[in-house]
Parts: sequence; structure tokens; C-alpha cells
Amino acid sequence: MNPMDELRAARPAHLGDRPVDEHTRAAELAHAMSGPRGSRRRRTAVRPVWGLAALAAGATAVAVVVAGNAAPAPRKQAPQAGQSASATPRKVTLSAREVLLAAAEKADRQPDRTGDWWYTVTVSRHAYPAVKGGYLVLDRQRDEEWTPRATGGEQWSRTRRLGALPASEADRLAWEQAGSPAGIEVVVPMKKVAPLTLRTSPDKATTSHSPLVDGDKVFWLGRNVTMKDLRGLPDEPAKLKKWLLDSYDGHSTESSSVEMSADTWLFTVSVGLIVSMPVTPQVRGAAFRMLAGLDSVKVIENVTDAEGRTGTAAAIQQSDERTGVRESRLIFDEATGRALGTESVVVEPRGLWKSFEPGTVSSSEAVLEAGWTDAGPKR
Repeated sequence: MNPMDELRAARPAHLGDRPVDEHTRAAELAHAMSGPRGSRRRRTAVRPVWGLAALAAGATAVAVVVAGNAAPAPRKQAPQAGQSASATPRKVTLSAREVLLAAAEKADRQPDRTGDWWYTVTVSRHAYPAVKGGYLVLDRQRDEEWTPRATGGEQWSRTRRLGALPASEADRLAWEQAGSPAGIEVVVPMKKVAPLTLRTSPDKATTSHSPLVDGDKVFWLGRNVTMKDLRGLPDEPAKLKKWLLDSYDGHSTESSSVEMSADTWLFTVSVGLIVSMPVTPQVRGAAFRMLAGLDSVKVIENVTDAEGRTGTAAAIQQSDERTGVRESRLIFDEATGRALGTESVVVEPRGLWKSFEPGTVSSSEAVLEAGWTDAGPKR
């Protein structure tokens, strides 16, 4: 894929051809190559970009009516993107299918109430190799998003870059030996893109608001979908699988030039359903059951996410000629069926990821809050 195709795939639909700064352009492209996110992955039709006008003070004061997918509090320190993945597969007393079916049962039991806004808070992390010094750097960003339930409204987003930092203690020592630079020049993992300078200091929070695509499209699920679409998805796994596969034509959700298997495609879009979309608890449970039926999906227990929370991961591997083999993980709380986030782990690095060691978390997104609220962003 050429760089412009990757840029178009990475950019939100509502931004069209509006020009962006080089930092944003490089970050969007690197994110697009990091694999399914999730959340983050998922691709919202109205995803904000960095560097927009500041939000009025107090926008974080929002009352969540129903934390439909709210994540448990952190329990211990975790490795970050750029470090080795926290868990190694161990013997699981239940099969992968049984673990995912149990998670589906827990997801089914979550309350289903709605509000005026679907509200999410996430923290994403992306790893980059420093140009000099031989160490890895994490670029971190916190996002809040308010998506209206009503048609014809606007989606609001509040974004804050949290600053770059060395990915591990060994990386910190190497950074200090390089003079502890406040601006770290890093390699962007794609061809023909100049090095990017990341600042260690955080930025001020900025905000964006924009109309919903076509007045009612709220998220990306292989295609732009409406709130009505999401709330009306089938809650039976076979029917849900068929509904989703109607949008599958052999390539990834982000680019028509990147081939993707049906299982990987279903995993990718299902992650969005489970992690960050305002579907019913029964649909979230159906998504878990659908994943349980995919032979290529495995389960890894005792995974510690980037926020220090212990969970279980559903994972699938995929190969990309540009970057090698990676493992995409959906991390969830087995006790509740709620998503904790996603991460992409390097398995066999090559090409643009040749500087990453196997086991490195190249990117992650932690879900801090996800649920309905009647309190929208303060203007």
C-alpha cells in the first residue's frame, strides 16, 4: 500500500481531505499499521485528530448514568506498549471456547439502560524506536468521546497527549545516557516518512466537535453504522456473524489493498462491539459467543494491561508483509465480561518492525470508562 492510501485508511471519514500537521499524519499512519484495536480500535466515523481548539474548563465533570462497559480499577503496575507482553500462555483449565462462553454469560447480565450520550474514556500508547540511543519510546494519549444517541447531533471529543516516555527501565537508562532529551526523535514505522519528534512534556487538552456522518452515522463496523443499527444488531451469534460478514469482501476494515481472512476480520469488528460500542449486553454476549466459534482465536489467562489491571485475553495472529506477524488481543475481565482494552504484540518482526523484539507490545488502548450518560460535554 502506498503512504497516501494508508493515510486515507487511517483518517476518520468526516475529516475528508482537510490538511493536518505532520505529527498527526505520522501518528495516524503508524496507528493504522498497528493492527486491530480495538479499539481502539474499531474506527469511528467521527474520530477526532490531535491539535484542535481547547475545551471549556470542567468538561471532565460528567456523570455516567450506566457504566455499560466500565473497567475495573487498576490492581498492579503493568508493562507498557514497547515492553514485552505481560503474560505467557499457561495451562487453562477451561478451553478457549469455554472461557469465551463464560464471558458471554457475564456480559449478558450487565444492565441495559440508555442516556443522551454514549461516553468513553481511553488511554492509548504507541511504541517507537528512538533514532539515536537504541531505546524505545512510548507516545501516550488520553481521549474522551461523547456520541449523541439522537440523530442530527454532533460528536464531541476531548484529547490530551500525555507526553512521551521511555518504554522500560532499561530504555530509561539508555535515554538518560543520551542526555535525557525533552524532545526525542523517533522512527515512524512506515516507508518514506521522516523521523518524528516526540515531547516528553504533556500538552494541554484540546477539543473537537463535528456533525455525525450523514446526520446519523456514529461508528465504523466494516461500514459506517447508525445508533439504530447498533441497538438493533442480532443477539444470536450465527445471525450476528452473518450480519457482519455482509460487509466483508476479503480485505481489512481499513484498506481495500490489505488482504484479511474472514476470521481475523470478524475478530477485528467484534472487538469494537465488545470494547467501545453502545450495543445491548445481549449483543455483546453474542459477540463473545461468535468469537468462541472461531478456531483461530485462542485465550491467554493472567494478562496485565497497560493500566495494571489483570484480565484474560482473546487473541488472534495475523501476518503482514510490511511488519511481520503480530498478535491482536482483546483483554477482558472474566468475572464481568467487560472489556479492559486491546493490545498488539509483535510475534515475528520484519520489515518496518524489524527493530522490535518479539513479545513487544507495539500499541495498546485501555478503556477507563464506557457507558451511557445524560451529561454531555460542557461547551
